[in-house]
Amino acid sequence: MQTLLSLSNDLAGAVERAGGAVVGVHGRQRLPSAGVHWRPGLVVTAAHTVELDEGISMALPDGTSRPATLAGRDAGTDLAVLRVDGAGIPCAEWADGDAVKVGHLVLALGAGPSASLGVISAVGGAWNTLRGGRIDRFLRLDLTMYPGFSGGPLIDTEGRVIGINTSGLARSLRLAIPGATVARVAEELASRGRVARGYLGVGMQPVRLPEADRRAAATAAEHALIVVHVDPDGPGARAGLLLGDVLIALDGAPLAEPADVQAHLSTRRPGDVVRVALLRAGRPAEASVTLGERPPGRRR
Repeated sequence: MQTLLSLSNDLAGAVERAGGAVVGVHGRQRLPSAGVHWRPGLVVTAAHTVELDEGISMALPDGTSRPATLAGRDAGTDLAVLRVDGAGIPCAEWADGDAVKVGHLVLALGAGPSASLGVISAVGGAWNTLRGGRIDRFLRLDLTMYPGFSGGPLIDTEGRVIGINTSGLARSLRLAIPGATVARVAEELASRGRVARGYLGVGMQPVRLPEADRRAAATAAEHALIVVHVDPDGPGARAGLLLGDVLIALDGAPLAEPADVQAHLSTRRPGDVVRVALLRAGRPAEASVTLGERPPGRRR
């Protein structure tokens, strides 16, 4: 019994320590979400919960409210940064994300604060979201994420923030966006208002490579990507890519699915040059594409 009481007190203490940096975010017409005071005057939350561009407000732990302005949002990683008068609001303490292991006890926090206890159920490497963002580590949670918990912190038993909780990146999965991703994306949102990602400017679909094409391209891959659309003003068009070109590789990395292009471009910036190995009318060719900045809503 003493052990359980000690654990219970430790968990309550962790919530108390972290809860001072947790705010309620009124950024949509319906249910408010949660946010974390990341740096003085800057709050990080889940982008899918910030539907308003103006008229956003924060509910503080002491019950008062303050206006907030949108610094930027990134649908690719489901992160948004809000500016607020941070006087009197402590900043969150962040944990070492590399130390997180499957089975670790964690708490998801909402505004108030409110809490949900669970464990890290799966840990994996970097992954790419369906909206073109790159998440530095896969963190799946086994806990109840109550309505309004998205945007709030996932904390360890010492009250340090491991990541930002979200239900907006994968259907039916409770995930946390790790601190490394939060730091990288929030920094860019705070300084630029958006995340700049590389843009190729072509539409593609998978195609099976006949044996003759595999020999011509000197590849053992059975699939590649055929270009079905070229943005006339895009980087691909300027580099000479044409409808019907079959893209074999980007910078030597083979291409079998459009997601392969998305994964490669997620680490590239506008202005970077990528080498495209392709087949044109059955003959091998190459193109060097200077990437542009991906327009909103575009993936490649």
